[in-house]
This record gives sequence, C-alpha cells and structure tokens, in this order.
Amino acid sequence: MRRVGIRCDAGVGRGVGHLMRCLALAEELRERRLEVVVLGDMGGLEWAAEQLVRRGLRLLPGPGDAAAMVRAARRLALDAVVVDSYDLDPRCSGALRRAGVRVLAVVDDDDRGQDADIYLDQNLGAERQAGRVPAGSVRLAGVRYALLRDDVRRLRRRGPMEPGQPDGVLTDRGRMENGQPERMLTDHRQPGGMPVESGRPPRVLCFFGGTDAAGAAPVVVGELIATGVPFLATAVTPRERALDHLRPGSGQTVRRIPPTDDLPRLIAAADLVVTAAGSSMWELLYLGKAAALVWVAANQRPGYEEVVSRGLAAGLGRLDAVAGTAGPARACLRDLLTSARARAELGARGPALVDGEGRTRVADALLAPAPHGALP
Repeated sequence: MRRVGIRCDAGVGRGVGHLMRCLALAEELRERRLEVVVLGDMGGLEWAAEQLVRRGLRLLPGPGDAAAMVRAARRLALDAVVVDSYDLDPRCSGALRRAGVRVLAVVDDDDRGQDADIYLDQNLGAERQAGRVPAGSVRLAGVRYALLRDDVRRLRRRGPMEPGQPDGVLTDRGRMENGQPERMLTDHRQPGGMPVESGRPPRVLCFFGGTDAAGAAPVVVGELIATGVPFLATAVTPRERALDHLRPGSGQTVRRIPPTDDLPRLIAAADLVVTAAGSSMWELLYLGKAAALVWVAANQRPGYEEVVSRGLAAGLGRLDAVAGTAGPARACLRDLLTSARARAELGARGPALVDGEGRTRVADALLAPAPHGALP
C-alpha cells in the first residue's frame, strides 16, 4: 500500500471533530511513509484548512456520490480510503470496495449501512455493542482505538507550556486592552467568606469544537460566573463579541481566544475543562484532565452518558437545560472549582483507559494484507 485517501469535511455546522481524528490517523500513516491526500470541504474555516497545510497534506474537492468517489480513487491511484462523514452517501464505501479499494469507515454507533473492510467506532463502550460486521470485514471498537494527534500524545510525555496571549480579558473591573487582568486576588473566598484554595484560583478551559456551532461558550461561562467562585477561565470561540455581555464577579477572570493550534497545551495547563461530549473526550482522558461535559447534539448523548456513568467526567446535562437556573449544573461547577481533591480524583481515572496507541492499532489493521481473526 502506497497512497491513502481520507474523505471528510469540516464546517460551521459540522464542526471539526471528523477532521481532527482523521488528522491523527494521517500522522500515523505518514510516519509509515505512506502518501495521504484529503478529499473534502473545510467549509470556509481557515483554521481547519491550516491544519492540513501545517502537516503538508494536500486538500482536493470531496466527491459527493459513489461514481465520483470511484473516479477520484482511480485518478489518484488510491489503495485505501478512510471515510468519516455523517453526510456522505453511504453507497460510496461499497462502490470503492467493488473497485478494489480498501475502505475504513469511521463511525459513531451507526454505520449508516456502509459496506467497508474495517469499521472503526472509537467510542467508550462500543466494544460491548454487537455492531454489524459483514463477512470478511473487521470491527475495531472502544477507546482502545481512539485516534489522538501528535500535539496531544507528546504532552503526556512532557509538561505543558503556558498558552499564548488572549485578545482581551474580562475581570470584575471590565475588559483590559493589554490582554492582562487588572488585578488578581490572593485571598480567594467564595460567598460567605469560606476560603476556596490557597494560592491562585483554578484555571478553567471552555471549548466546544472548532466552531462552537451551538453557542455553548457564553452559556457555560455564564454558569461559571454564577457560581460566585474565583477562577481564571479561557473560552475558545470564533465569535469575537460572544462574551461581552457577561460580567465576571470578584476574583473571576474570563478571556476569549479564537480557535488555536495551542488547544492541546491549553488542555494540559488547565485544572478543569468544560467541553461538549465529542471526540475531544478521549484527549481529556489521555491527559488525565478533570472535565465537566455538556451534550449539544443527539449523537453526543450516548457517549456523554457512558463517560459520566463511569465516573470519568462530571455531567452538566443538555446545553439548553444548563443555563439560567441555580440547578445541578451550577452546583457541580461550584464543587469542582472549590475542590482540588475532587478535580484530581476525576482526572486520575482516564489515563488507564486511553493509552494513546489507538491510531497505531488502527493503522496496523488498515495496512494488514487481509482481514484476520486477531485484532491489533
């Protein structure tokens, strides 16, 4: 095998999760001296396109139907195609197989009727589900096969670095032009005068995919502010004015940054991460980070419930049910902000589950000469 195509898309509505996990596999294949080409549409997201440029990956238009997909595979002399899409015609996979091209379908529970040589479902608990596996095909299931990028994998072997400067900071005294908080409290207290922790307040990272299509950042940051507890929060959102209406309280600092290549380092530097229940969950488990999750789309709910039920992350619930009431989500955030022990216990459970070698196992299966009984 010499050349592999990856068929995936990104965009404001689609997000960048499909792209990120495919990039992890692309990095592994490139390490094995295979040529990789991406076929897809980045939806006008400059940051997403830059991820391909940074890795030296060629981007070509993504065929939308079976006949066009086969023509592209033949024109590019592709030996295999990785398909990761909720929108692509599922008949594309079968057409590629019939044309002699090996197909790896990345799925999340539902394979959408695709006919593939290998089905990859990297979600926690997928290994307990039967799954449809046609004769001669292989199913790789569970976080044992989680696809992690180089930027993430190297951080468990090396300490995190402080992230770059934000474009502005909100404190209880307003927005600062120089990107630095006007003041920091040294004796941090929650309402009623009870000390929160000695030293600095906890660092919180809020991110919701590369686009935050659901507008989760202002909702979650608003709930953090409503706890009344000091914190230093970084919120990743492409919307420049998304947080301007928020008013942090005493000892609370909020900064907004656009989507960034520094996200893995931001994760590693955080004491608490608040995010959506997407594929980034496996990165958090790998890095041993305390996380509080929301789910913003129906396809995220099974993964959310699996992770929360196993005590691997705190659950805040459905996004549109989180805001505006002093309910369980706010109480959960307050507990995590005020207890370093709770955060440490939550984060300690993940690394044993996600070892960072998932992409190696997936690449082994893709490059194997034929399906075999023993999975990598």
